Amino acid sequence: MATRIAPRFLQALENEDWDKLPGGAFNRGFVRSIARYLGLNEETLLSEYDLAHGEKATPAPPAEHRILSPSRFLVVLAVLVILIAVAAALAGGRYGWRRYAAYRAARRSVVPPVPSQNQSLAALPNLMFDAAASSAPGDSPLDLSVSTYAATRIRIVADGKLLLDSDLSAGETRHFSASQRFEVTAADSSAVLLELNGRTMPALGAPGASGTIMLSQKDLRTSSGGNSQR
Repeated sequence: MATRIAPRFLQALENEDWDKLPGGAFNRGFVRSIARYLGLNEETLLSEYDLAHGEKATPAPPAEHRILSPSRFLVVLAVLVILIAVAAALAGGRYGWRRYAAYRAARRSVVPPVPSQNQSLAALPNLMFDAAASSAPGDSPLDLSVSTYAATRIRIVADGKLLLDSDLSAGETRHFSASQRFEVTAADSSAVLLELNGRTMPALGAPGASGTIMLSQKDLRTSSGGNSQR
């Protein structure tokens, strides 16, 4: 406390319960501390204390200082007790608020925002695709060569994007690039030769019939000299 006086002694002074005070110079020292805390004249407040306690008063203060009545002395003590209680409550409240604000700031810095259910579902295909892409960091881009022995319709999809869907004449060669996979469809499987990064791939289907084949990095790892069969 600012006065360094135990609360029980302040309460005893306020209630004029002299038996609960240490007495003598201690009591007068308490009164001087209270006067300094409240900005009052020490000698004046000591005179009021002596009148209330029945002790011999100290020499009268100068005429310009108005002596407080015993009732005023009690009022001053009551105000002091209230001020000390309010100051302690405000200090405790500020401390509690600072701790709460620091706790919230720490949670905001640690806990990431939780996406909504719709956002999570919408991001699922991309997450799956990214996981597949990161599973083989050393894989090189895919280069697909499509050559035709006879006229036929060809459809090429690379990484989910349509690159070609048209008729090719005999003797044409087209090249296409992808990162992960190709989907190739031909109206006449026997009219098409596919090479993935220079390696010959198996036929799309039976001769004279339409067929579809999926090509990816896996086909490069499992093929052997262009002669692998599905």
